[in-house]
Amino acid sequence: MWQGLVVCITLTAAGFGLAQLPPLANAGISPLVVALLLGIVIGNTPLAGSLRHTTPGLKFATRWLLRGGIVLFGLSLTLQQVAALGPRVLLLDVLVISSVLIVGYLIGTRVLGMDRETTLLTSAGSAICGAAAVLATESTIRSRPAATSMAVATVVLFGSLAMLAYPLLYPLLGMEEGLYGVYIGATVHEVAQVVAAGEAVGPEALANAVIVKLVRVMLLVPFLLIVGQWWMRRREGDEAQATGGGLVIPWFAFGFMAMVVFNSLVQLPAPLHDGLVLAGQLALTMAMAALGYETRLEKLKALGIKPFILALTLFVLLLGGGLLASTLLMG
Repeated sequence: MWQGLVVCITLTAAGFGLAQLPPLANAGISPLVVALLLGIVIGNTPLAGSLRHTTPGLKFATRWLLRGGIVLFGLSLTLQQVAALGPRVLLLDVLVISSVLIVGYLIGTRVLGMDRETTLLTSAGSAICGAAAVLATESTIRSRPAATSMAVATVVLFGSLAMLAYPLLYPLLGMEEGLYGVYIGATVHEVAQVVAAGEAVGPEALANAVIVKLVRVMLLVPFLLIVGQWWMRRREGDEAQATGGGLVIPWFAFGFMAMVVFNSLVQLPAPLHDGLVLAGQLALTMAMAALGYETRLEKLKALGIKPFILALTLFVLLLGGGLLASTLLMG
């Protein structure tokens, strides 16, 4: 197993190092994305062919490190943050997530003719919390590395575009700063991108944006529970035999919620808390590096431009529909 883990550790270290460079840091590009891209590049070079025993370590990273990272991600949230803005925030986030998922799946599979895996991963990343949602969904449905990499690429692209566009739109829309923060949190893809966009607007926008976004992140758990059962039923219907049998229960999702509750009730010493959060980020980055390393460019090419068209459609839906929903529910 050591050879694959060494590859993941090397790519993770490089990802964290490169993400600190001013051009990438200012653009809000996370180490997860850098590690994924590095993995795709290295995995498609002759060097990858000379490393013949990476599979066990890569599988360990994409399964156990990924799930462990999602669990530790729960230490970034508290129930108190969720309750701060009241029940209408929950209704807003449920409306945004369900609309994006349903519209995305219908457009992807029926209009664009995409496969279910790529469609679901792209829709989940746009609807919930970007790359983290893609990885959590991948762990639940066990999709192909190429589909996961493509979904991550689309949500990073349009999430970065949103991070730049929302501050520019703020003076044009004439919205109150706090309400605009709610709009940002309900519709921008990644947590880091929400922070960057909210901070560019103002302190009140930043505070509301982060809280609304964290509620979206918490809704990842019921989404995974629902999609696990739905995916199993669809798969059994397609194959005429149960593949593995039983229910698909993403147990790591319960670990994630347990960490949220723990973080709400227990105040850990700051160094320990920060260390656990960093450990979760490292685990997720290693999983992303492994997924990138296992991705072959010819498989990405085979997916074509349709995932980007879907992600663009969902970006427009979030931009327009999210504005309407935020104004009507929270205005």
